[in-house]
Amino acid sequence: MNSQVILGLLIPFAGTALGAMLVLFMKNDINKNLQKILTGFAAGVMVSASFWSLLIPAMEQAKETSGKLGVFPPVIGFCLGMIFLLLIDSLTPHMHLDQTVEGPKSNLKKTTMLVLAVVIHPIPEGMAVGVLYAGWMQGNKLVSFSAAVSLAVGIAIQNLPEGAIISMPLHANGMSKGKACVQGILSGAVEPVAGFITILLASLIVPFMPVLLSFAAGAMVYVVVEELVPEMAEGQHSNWTTFAFMIGFAGMMVLDVVFG
Repeated sequence: MNSQVILGLLIPFAGTALGAMLVLFMKNDINKNLQKILTGFAAGVMVSASFWSLLIPAMEQAKETSGKLGVFPPVIGFCLGMIFLLLIDSLTPHMHLDQTVEGPKSNLKKTTMLVLAVVIHPIPEGMAVGVLYAGWMQGNKLVSFSAAVSLAVGIAIQNLPEGAIISMPLHANGMSKGKACVQGILSGAVEPVAGFITILLASLIVPFMPVLLSFAAGAMVYVVVEELVPEMAEGQHSNWTTFAFMIGFAGMMVLDVVFG
């Protein structure tokens, strides 16, 4: 694994880290409306990345090898990705920002369960970046180095507000600013680890690249539907969240199509 790939895996983590550091400089907790807008932006980026960076390359590659029947590997991979995140979500005790507790019963602290909730999010993002770098390393003609970089940069951009959304509620729930910042940064460390593991596995199962690409897409869409959309819709309705989703989707689409 060369230095380009290592740096590429660290780009999304850098976005989360910078966002988490905002807790050190802001006196008050993040405004609820602003939080919903930032969540809408993140959702737009993730849906766009799932479609343009993962599902379309998966469909094109599968169609080249299997014709019309090539639709089935990406469909299977997409469903498996959603089921995989559903299992992690069900087996991990965690608490959402609205104080809703999910997963098996435990005696964990509130702040610990908040951290566990946000640690689930970066897994599919790291997988998505990892599978694109793996495809490029294996010489897949439908996956370019610039496509992997553009996805990494897009996820890093949406991780900036997400990092703040992680660290600030932790501080609001009694954690010191320094500790909340560290916890927010560490939550993003899951991404390069997930990407690294995906690259290691991808080298063993290159023929199943369409399944891997769509698996990562399914996992990302699960996070959007299960976590981000409910947070966007919580409380008083606002069109700004829809507008933020549009900006996130369009921005990621430009990154992928122009630079990918």
